[in-house]
Amino acid sequence: MQGTRELKRRIKSVNNTKKITRAMEMVAASKMRRAVAAVLSIRPYAHSAWSMLTNMARAFENYETPLLAAREVKKICIVLVSSNRGLCGGFNSRLLRKVIEQVKKPTLLKVNRVGGRRIESSVPDAQIEIDFITIGKKGSAAVRKLGKNIIATFDDLTYLPRAEDVRPLARLVIDEYTAEKYDKTVIVYTDYISAVQQIPKFRQLLPISKVDLEKQLADMDMLAEELGLEAPPMEYKVEPDAKTILENILPRLVEMQMFHAILESNASKESARMVAMRNATDAAEEMVGNLTLIFNQLRQAGITQEIAEISAGRAALEG
Repeated sequence: MQGTRELKRRIKSVNNTKKITRAMEMVAASKMRRAVAAVLSIRPYAHSAWSMLTNMARAFENYETPLLAAREVKKICIVLVSSNRGLCGGFNSRLLRKVIEQVKKPTLLKVNRVGGRRIESSVPDAQIEIDFITIGKKGSAAVRKLGKNIIATFDDLTYLPRAEDVRPLARLVIDEYTAEKYDKTVIVYTDYISAVQQIPKFRQLLPISKVDLEKQLADMDMLAEELGLEAPPMEYKVEPDAKTILENILPRLVEMQMFHAILESNASKESARMVAMRNATDAAEEMVGNLTLIFNQLRQAGITQEIAEISAGRAALEG
């Protein structure tokens, strides 16, 4: 029968698709384990570094350095961390939707924070200039559709980069800010919570903000308690002096923030891809079951019809 032949082809096609999605799920699960291990291994170091710097609040507030210089926001640089490929569920769409919302209405983006100070920009939203540094081809494509300028792309950082791999990106961001080409630099990434939950985040990179550091520490408080990283606030004695210490530490802090954000995004991406492929496999199995049921019904109907025709023919001969 024509109908059953077509159903056989569809069942075979869906089974082939199921084999592919199952294989992709296994690959994504393997990559996810490595990516999650990498981000979990960096979190204790990041927590300790940021905790130390937030405890040095007085130095933040009293010492003048280009990385702490807060200006009225007229031009913003956004570092956007996405993926190179799709098939990862809503990972990119959630992130890019939030970016588009903020770019079209940059009310929050144009606020600068340093120490306890909050600097509001008097520039209208429509006149705020926004450029991008992209990590991942999906982000680059979305930015081009927005009609925004991309000053650099780093597509090779989308999976398990090393700290030294992030250094050129951090140097570019620092140089552009200290040259006063931008008044604020923000990084947008996806924070890894669990295999089924990832949250897009905006973080102010420059000027270095104690408020944003404290937010990051708050996000990691649960991990800190589990690992025994909590420590009471303390006063630091620095040698040779605060100026030298801060000039060496602050660029490393920017680099660490970016490195940590990229690792968080990588773990989120592989988790989202694993879940998406698992859902696709489950959907394929359900579709095969439904098609098989329809195939059996059609075949049974065909057999019943043939039996009825044979019986009718026999009855006619006997009559």
